[in-house]
Amino acid sequence: MAHKFLDIAFTPKVLDAQQRFYGRSQVLPPAPGDDPLGPDETAFIEARDSFYMSSVSETGWPYMQHRGGPVGFCQVTGPNDIVFADYKGNRQMLTTGNVASNDRVCLFMMDYPHRERLKILGHVEVLDARDHPELVQQVTTPEMAKITERLFRIRVVSYDWNCPKYITPRFTAAEVSEAVTPLKARITELEAQLKMRNP
Repeated sequence: MAHKFLDIAFTPKVLDAQQRFYGRSQVLPPAPGDDPLGPDETAFIEARDSFYMSSVSETGWPYMQHRGGPVGFCQVTGPNDIVFADYKGNRQMLTTGNVASNDRVCLFMMDYPHRERLKILGHVEVLDARDHPELVQQVTTPEMAKITERLFRIRVVSYDWNCPKYITPRFTAAEVSEAVTPLKARITELEAQLKMRNP
């Protein structure tokens, strides 16, 4: 876990809860600055085809939203910068409205087959895609660019890799297809052999 993440997450009430339930609390010195993304974080982020993003409304309610697209639709553009395309949707504008009053967000990224998860804390800026055509081209495909309405640019403050405990492995249709392709080939081979023996 990056130092800044602990500095942000371990509030006084969190430390009180640790003390109450475990008899001690984890007190760390303040983090001097934001934690830059490294090569492992960059590779993980850019390999995702979806993630969840939470924001907080101006009335104080948390809101979680799914974001998805082609692999690589979320790009690391600097040591502390992430950009992803926001496609045409239901026009509710909940996250966009929330971050207009509180720009703090948390991204929750999962790799179910490998039982890995990465949480990212940051400040978001919403950009009109029409004003940033080069950035749109950088973070999405030409086909998806046609339905890109906004870009979310996140200045990463810190991140946390969680342990794999209790993550249930799940696989996409493409991953299942890749895994069973050799089995299908073997079945075809055996069926051909049987047909030759029993014409």
